[in-house]
Amino acid sequence: MAKAYRTSPRAIGKQRAVHAVDMSLPDCESVGMKITELALPGARLIEPRVFPDERGFFFESFKQSTYEAAGIREVFIQDNRSVSRKYVFRGLHFQRPPHAQAKIVSVSRGSAIDVIVDIRAGSPTFGKHLAVPLSMENRHRLFVPKGFAHGFVALEDDTEFDYKVSDEWHPECESGVCWNDPALDIDWKAITGIDPSEFIVSPKDLVFPSLESSSTLFTYEA
Repeated sequence: MAKAYRTSPRAIGKQRAVHAVDMSLPDCESVGMKITELALPGARLIEPRVFPDERGFFFESFKQSTYEAAGIREVFIQDNRSVSRKYVFRGLHFQRPPHAQAKIVSVSRGSAIDVIVDIRAGSPTFGKHLAVPLSMENRHRLFVPKGFAHGFVALEDDTEFDYKVSDEWHPECESGVCWNDPALDIDWKAITGIDPSEFIVSPKDLVFPSLESSSTLFTYEA
């Protein structure tokens, strides 16, 4: 069993007392995650297997080979983080081709309701949405393919939201769908428990165009 040794703050002569600390990790073969395809084709929920003990917990948050085996074959090149006050809404964002982004999103502090909308022309779920709770407690991740608009509502102050993306930010390709476009038919109060009049939305996000204006940017590939 692997052990590390931690030095105590009090010296004993020229020696220092040491205490053995168990630093062993779970058997590598038992470490893993559950990846489930969701109702919107291509979107996947990632549920890491968590190993708690008296020190805290350990889990794999990203493993390329496991993701590839589950059909997630994007190469992720950048990590981003946002911090949001309670009731902040960010979205519904995407980047246009040729710099479209696939994303893996999660919450490392606090909680949020994550929402994705399929904007791929020809998709059997075009214009449909999916809401997924993400939190520090459940440690879930959501894979958002290219061709989806993405947003979230923070449910707590200081919610830290993490994004792993497949392309860098290109402001000339930045775009979105108006979060309250009637064509989306999203009952925000039902999925978040918050009256949308309480959402804190940036001026930029308030003026994104309709779903229809984005309907030719991406094409569904079965």
